[in-house]
Amino acid sequence: MFDEIQAAHDRLDGVANRTPIHTSRTLDERVGAQVFLKCENFQRVGAFKFRGAYNAISQLDERQRAAGVLTFSSGNHAQAVALAGRLLGVETTVVMPTDAPVIKRLATEGYGARVVEYDAGEASREEIAKRLCAEGGQTLIPPFDYAHVIAGQGTAVMELLEQVEGLDLILVPVGGGGLLAGSAVACKNVRPECRIVGVEPAGGDDAARSFRTGVLQSVDKPQTIADGTRTNSLGKLNFELIRRHVDDIRTVSEAAIEDAVRFLYYRTKLVVEPSGALGVAALLSGAVEAAPRTAVILSGGNMDGSTLAAILSR
Repeated sequence: MFDEIQAAHDRLDGVANRTPIHTSRTLDERVGAQVFLKCENFQRVGAFKFRGAYNAISQLDERQRAAGVLTFSSGNHAQAVALAGRLLGVETTVVMPTDAPVIKRLATEGYGARVVEYDAGEASREEIAKRLCAEGGQTLIPPFDYAHVIAGQGTAVMELLEQVEGLDLILVPVGGGGLLAGSAVACKNVRPECRIVGVEPAGGDDAARSFRTGVLQSVDKPQTIADGTRTNSLGKLNFELIRRHVDDIRTVSEAAIEDAVRFLYYRTKLVVEPSGALGVAALLSGAVEAAPRTAVILSGGNMDGSTLAAILSR
């Protein structure tokens, strides 16, 4: 997998944004360490997902490109597939729940994708996607349990380790596990002494339980404001990589997530969606103790104005 991440790193050069590192003296003082924020909220489509989507679609052959691609996603992966498809001249279809954030659906359609809605309480997105692929012949590009997607996501930490030397700890949000799996493989091959820890909402703690027990766990309809992590379980490939390369997975409360979004907005002037703020939530709440040189992946910044206003007003 590390060879694939290196190849993805080269493939994305000049296509994906080389996202900046931000720091905050206030954050450093609060947690007693140097903290480096890897701002994937400044990535194309506003989230790290562009890395994996472009890496996957760019490797399709001519026949597959002509038939188009299909995915299922509540938002960020949907936008990423839509934009990557537009850049590469590939038609895209996205299966999206009716309650997906409006800003993410509008952006997905704006990039040129066809959106197929479904009711998450009545149907499985995986089943709908498989049926549509069987009917139309598209290639399915899942949001996380897919080797080329994982490799693309791992380039965020490859880039981070080029930008910041001597890291002791990297905190990574975890939903389906694509970002955490790719990040962990990259980290342990480039800087094996650096600890890598996943962070997820307490209301969707399947990854933490899976990590502790060594058996893949699930959560039915995770209840969390962090919509990017509302996956029922880790992907199977992701889980195997996480078991081998991740040091720990911790959970944070909804209150801690909202506190982190507010802190990032008011003190660093960064708009970060709840899923992207998980690492900062872990530091500020004490769920994870900061190491002397700690990095946090801010995985995305796509959030409805109404959600941001509600969080800021509380």
